[in-house]
Amino acid sequence: MTKTIYLETPQNFSFRETVNSHGWSVLLPFELDKENLRLSYVFENESSAEISEEDGKLKIEIVGENENLLRDVRHILRFDEDLSKFYKILKSEKRLKWIAAQSAGRLLRSPTVFEDLVKTICTTNCSWSLTKIMVKNLVEKLGNGGRAFPTPEQMASVPEEFYRTQIRAGYRSGYFAELAEKVASGKLNPEAWLTSNLPTNELKKEMKKVKGFGDYAAENLLKLVGRYDGLALDSYLRSEFYKKHNAGTLCDDKQIRAFYEKFGAWQGLAIWCDMSGNF
Repeated sequence: MTKTIYLETPQNFSFRETVNSHGWSVLLPFELDKENLRLSYVFENESSAEISEEDGKLKIEIVGENENLLRDVRHILRFDEDLSKFYKILKSEKRLKWIAAQSAGRLLRSPTVFEDLVKTICTTNCSWSLTKIMVKNLVEKLGNGGRAFPTPEQMASVPEEFYRTQIRAGYRSGYFAELAEKVASGKLNPEAWLTSNLPTNELKKEMKKVKGFGDYAAENLLKLVGRYDGLALDSYLRSEFYKKHNAGTLCDDKQIRAFYEKFGAWQGLAIWCDMSGNF
C-alpha cells in the first residue's frame, strides 16, 4: 500500500540543511537523492518513507504500514529541537550568522538511539568508506529483508566471528556482540538516554560504559540526543580547526576547547557547524 502525507514543518526548519547536516544521510537504510533532494529510509518492518519538499511542506511518500512513521520522521528530522537559544548566542559571531540565516543546526539522526550508537562505533578509527561498508553489511546481512537496520535481537543472534568475517568490523566485532546482547536482554536501554535527567557529564559516563565508547563517540552520540556540551573532537574537526583558526598549524586540544568555550552548552553544535558548513 502506498500513500502520500503532507506535514507542516516547525519554525526555523530547513529540510536541506537537516539532510545535509552530516554523513548519516548516506548510511543505509537512509538513501539520499542529492539532485532532487529526496531522503528515504526503510524501517524495521520494511515499510519505507521517501521525504521531499513541496509547496513549503514535507511530502512523505509511504510504502507499507507503519503506525509510528510520522513520529519517527519527526524524530529523524529533529522537529522538536528548539535552537532559539543557540541562534541568539550566534548573533555576535559574524562568521556563524549563516547558521541562523539558513535555519541550520538540526543534526539528522536515526529513528533509534541504538542505531545511532552502532553507527557511531562504525565511525571510530577508520575511513568513511569503511564506515559505509560496515553499515551496509549490517543492513544487508542482518536487517529485515536486507533493507532495514538490524534490531538488537538480530545483532545478538550471531556470534562475534560473524562481525569479523561478514561485517568487516575488525576490533569492533566484540563491541557489537556485547552491545547487542546487553540491549536485547534489557541490561542496557539506550533509548532512555533521550529523556534522561542526568547532567550531561553523568550521561556521558553512562555512555562510556559501552565497550568501544570513548570521549569522541560519547560526545558525538550526545549531540544526537540533544546535548551539545562536548566537542566530539576527531581528526576531521581538528584538521579543519587548524586550517580555519590556526593558520594550518597543529595545536593542543585545550586551545580548541578554549576557542569554543564561550558557546557554553552549545559548543559542540557550534564547532560542528563552524567546521563543516554544509556536509
